[in-house]
Amino acid sequence: MVEEEGFRRYVAHIILWIGIAIVAFPVYIAFIASTQDNALIANGQMSLLPGGHFFETYYQTIFVGTSGSTREPVGNMMLNSLVMALLIAIGKIAISIISAYAIVYFRFPFRMPIFWIIFITLMLPVEVRIYPTYKIVADLHMLDSYAGLALPLIASATATLLFRQFFMTVPDELLEASRIDGAGPLRFFWDTLLPLSRTNMAALFVILFILGWNQYLWPLLITTRDDMQTIQVGIRKMITTTDALTEWPIVMATAVLAMLPPVFVVVAMQKLFVRGLVETEK
Repeated sequence: MVEEEGFRRYVAHIILWIGIAIVAFPVYIAFIASTQDNALIANGQMSLLPGGHFFETYYQTIFVGTSGSTREPVGNMMLNSLVMALLIAIGKIAISIISAYAIVYFRFPFRMPIFWIIFITLMLPVEVRIYPTYKIVADLHMLDSYAGLALPLIASATATLLFRQFFMTVPDELLEASRIDGAGPLRFFWDTLLPLSRTNMAALFVILFILGWNQYLWPLLITTRDDMQTIQVGIRKMITTTDALTEWPIVMATAVLAMLPPVFVVVAMQKLFVRGLVETEK
């Protein structure tokens, strides 16, 4: 029995390592390509070992940019993507938790119809409402701005639903105890619900940050200046129709750099993220 369990564990570890290799190999190729000479990559003679252009390529990528398609340094693109992702993640959480609090703890006319209207917006992603959203942003003169990048994506029916379901599991005794202590609605929200929602907010922050970081279509539409484009748009602009004109080391270095912030957020908030997904006790 012990031998059979050990064999199953051995097979499970082999499968996991195979999965890791499949996922990590493209990342390894991107990193290797970022250290190679552009002529070797264009001719299909790239080595599978690191080249000697690591510092040169990454310095040019972060601080200089490409010489052709977009001259904007990738460092500035990463800053734009970071600001956009933070605004989207924090904004979605703030609006959603306040909306869920109002729906669960306040009694007002058409409370449930309003909730279902919010829920129905799940069927209207930004791709579906792209033209009217763009028209409104353009009329408000928010093109090429952080507000234009983030505000149209800042509402979240999914987060509102998750917070509502969480608040409905909070014992009523906590609300009664707060009332006995003389706490009003804002104090109950700030002192009781927010601390209880910490792990849920952390889990949502990780998901929403990655969602905001990976936005491509919306930033592509509303940014016309190179200094406001995000890193996802920048990668696409770096790839020209002719392979010989594409600076592949810089493209690959940009792709590697684009992976770092989401990976850092996931690693830094891993414990809170897992607890927010599996925790059931209040």
